[in-house]
Amino acid sequence: MTTVATRRPPVRRASLVGTGASAAVVRRYQRYVIPTYRRDELVIARGRGSYVWDPEGRRYLDFFPGWGVGGLGHCHPAVTAALNRQARRLVHVANNYYHEQQALLAEQLIKRSFPGKVFFANSGAEVVEAAIKLARRFGHPQRHEIIAMTHSFHGRTMGAVAATGQPKYHQGFQPLVPGFRHVPFNNLDAVRSVLSERTVAILVEPIQGEGGVHVATPEFLKGLRTICNARNLVLIFDEVQTGMGRTGTLFAFQQSGVVPDVMTLAKSLGNGLSIGALVAGERFADVLQPGTHASTFGGGAVVCASALAVLDVIQREHLVNRAARMGRYLQQRLERLAARYPALIREVRGRGLMVGMELSTGGAEIVKACRRRGLLINCTQETVLRMLPALIVTEREIDRAVTILDEVLASWSISSR
Repeated sequence: MTTVATRRPPVRRASLVGTGASAAVVRRYQRYVIPTYRRDELVIARGRGSYVWDPEGRRYLDFFPGWGVGGLGHCHPAVTAALNRQARRLVHVANNYYHEQQALLAEQLIKRSFPGKVFFANSGAEVVEAAIKLARRFGHPQRHEIIAMTHSFHGRTMGAVAATGQPKYHQGFQPLVPGFRHVPFNNLDAVRSVLSERTVAILVEPIQGEGGVHVATPEFLKGLRTICNARNLVLIFDEVQTGMGRTGTLFAFQQSGVVPDVMTLAKSLGNGLSIGALVAGERFADVLQPGTHASTFGGGAVVCASALAVLDVIQREHLVNRAARMGRYLQQRLERLAARYPALIREVRGRGLMVGMELSTGGAEIVKACRRRGLLINCTQETVLRMLPALIVTEREIDRAVTILDEVLASWSISSR
């Protein structure tokens, strides 16, 4: 059996320093863009379906489109047509007026999830903030504490980062917003141990994405529902990454038999356009009243038209069932890799087209090696290769991705002996 040594093979670091189109873009970033991101050495010029191209014409199979934003892939023609039609008619409406697209989108989200109402913003972090404010408003003045999970990720704004159960995201921003208690994921006893008269809500991801693609057990989610019912707490599901068909149902909660009180959505809801949605059940739908929360650009006409097109395509092309089927196929192919490289691959896990492969070694250099061969994936928690391919992905594309990964792991395994 192959063993993994601490030695790493030499890394060929691609450099964009030069005079080409990609290098020119990078130089402008270095001169004018605040460096808040660790960027891969890749400039993307255009995209279509599951592929993107750099300015020099090199093609890449994108199995991590926009951190999960590209649920329908790049530049889906139906979404592009919808936003173009709407942009010619009406782009932005202040939220002290009404417009048809926001009303229609709210109606569709409610009909497909659970009875209630919707608040629109621009991102996942923003609707997590809205959920935090809703919960605190509901509990005011006696209750304000929210129980969240270790290894969770809820966004980068001050409230969302305080809710996030990963200390690395807290560094340099203390003091954090108070009122959050973090407990181990999938551990009901730990949740019960921190309940108090100040507790107002429980916040959880049905599948922790940034935390390493860990799936909540049905027993855990049902237990949270029971606790919230008994103590009059708000149960909040963060479905920013799991929503919109990725896990094999339109929303991940629909596989658990547990309906949350509040759900947050974003990422692939707009398939690339900036939109977030907070869905609040009937009991909590009117907690936030005029003046308590707002978003200037939230629910604009163009983004709502695009999101309506996303929902239409998902239904018309049966992409929820496709995600479940393609997800099983992808996980089966990765399980075969795990059997082939038992010293490198510890576990394959996930649901639908939200898949993680945990390694016994760091994954960052493997991600780079895959990129050099034309495959884009992600590494989270240092050792988990994360894949969120578009719902339109084909078996042929999955085969190609796994072949590239196989080539990289084979080379890695040989050089690590």
